[in-house]
Amino acid sequence: MSEPSRDPEASPRTPRRFLFVVPPLVGHVNPTVGVAAELTARGHRVAWAGMPEVVERLTGRGTTVYRCAGPVLGEGGAGRPPDVRGPAALKFLWERFLVPLAEAMAPGVAKAIEAFRPDVVIADQQTVAGALVAERLGVRWATSATTSAEFTGALDGMPKIDAWLDGLLHEVRGRIGDPEGTADPRFAPDLVLAFTTEELAGRPARAGDRIHYVGPSIAERPATTDFPWEWLDPARPAVLITLGTANTDAGARFLTECLEAVRARAGRFQTVVVDPDDVLARAARDTRSRPAPPDGNDVLVCRYVPQLPLLRRVNAVVCHAGHNTVCETLWHGVPLVVAPIRDDQPVVAAQVVDAGAGIRVRFGRARAAAIGEALDAVLHEPRYRAAAERVGASFRAAGGATAAATHLERLATAGATHAPASAAATAGVTHPTASAATHPTASAATHATANPEGDR
Repeated sequence: MSEPSRDPEASPRTPRRFLFVVPPLVGHVNPTVGVAAELTARGHRVAWAGMPEVVERLTGRGTTVYRCAGPVLGEGGAGRPPDVRGPAALKFLWERFLVPLAEAMAPGVAKAIEAFRPDVVIADQQTVAGALVAERLGVRWATSATTSAEFTGALDGMPKIDAWLDGLLHEVRGRIGDPEGTADPRFAPDLVLAFTTEELAGRPARAGDRIHYVGPSIAERPATTDFPWEWLDPARPAVLITLGTANTDAGARFLTECLEAVRARAGRFQTVVVDPDDVLARAARDTRSRPAPPDGNDVLVCRYVPQLPLLRRVNAVVCHAGHNTVCETLWHGVPLVVAPIRDDQPVVAAQVVDAGAGIRVRFGRARAAAIGEALDAVLHEPRYRAAAERVGASFRAAGGATAAATHLERLATAGATHAPASAAATAGVTHPTASAATHPTASAATHATANPEGDR
């Protein structure tokens, strides 16, 4: 666990201000919590720009959060059909969620900069409003990369999609940023914090000169749910099955197959299944299946779980290959069965397999037999745990929140590239859209592959 530094020599003489700009996505907020705690312990001031109802759930009350508007993935027009994957999922993600999010958040980000006057803005890689507004207002900014998929060149074989995304970002810059700006809003010119290591992510295909691999930023979170810890039997292995917070709409079939797989192994290990939207109960009703036998001490289905404490108690994790869940699992030296659904997940799943820390199954096709065989392997073949522990050791050696805070301090001390403009004077400005064909910024890879379900 990354703890705030108490070394008085780690604190600079002049306190600085750091503003984190985050989307309403739990996995993107979580890494900022540990970094913020470290910066605060060193005497700095920290604030967030985002949705307080999401941020405060992870940071606790008393946090300074400047409210920004924006859609929530899975609600209204941002609700993705479960079968949208691959390049179609990428298009949906940017057109229906990330671009509307950037445009809605931009005025709030500008007001936050005006009110808080940060030395550095830390912009989530997918919350491009943070980067574009900071650049427009002359405030130095860093990128918080909560997934490594952007570094891998995932779109190098799909130049039309890469060009489409490049043009889309250029249009967004024309509406909320500086039309004359040239920095890719996903890769800050001076600092990109990657919450992973090369032992998992491999060598970067782009922006390697700016990327600092700090490993996961793991910090304690406020208790938001009760968990029956007494249910866990210390004499038996335990498995956690989770599809994260933004994918359960697509997960009824897969979770049902998982449930069948673990029930076939009753008595061998215990399983905790996370089902926040009750898709298992709905699936049972829809198929008019016979009532399932009582699971007793073998299976526990929960809407929410305290994931970090639970990872200390489990021996394997079945998940969607979300970057946050994968890194938290490997931090604890626990092997994985990964079933990527969409976005960056196929890339992260490939990283897990390449590192030897888990087995990949097809989310849309895997049946109980294949899932069960994969679970048996990661639970009983030592090589998977050994690889997971090796990656976890690299995470700890990278420094986590402590290293990230040090990099941010250095950036803040270096000073701004030019004098900040008045956010109040420019917060509502909408610039004319320039032609995408003349965009000078090189395209970056993003979260999609042609085969999102893997190769098993």
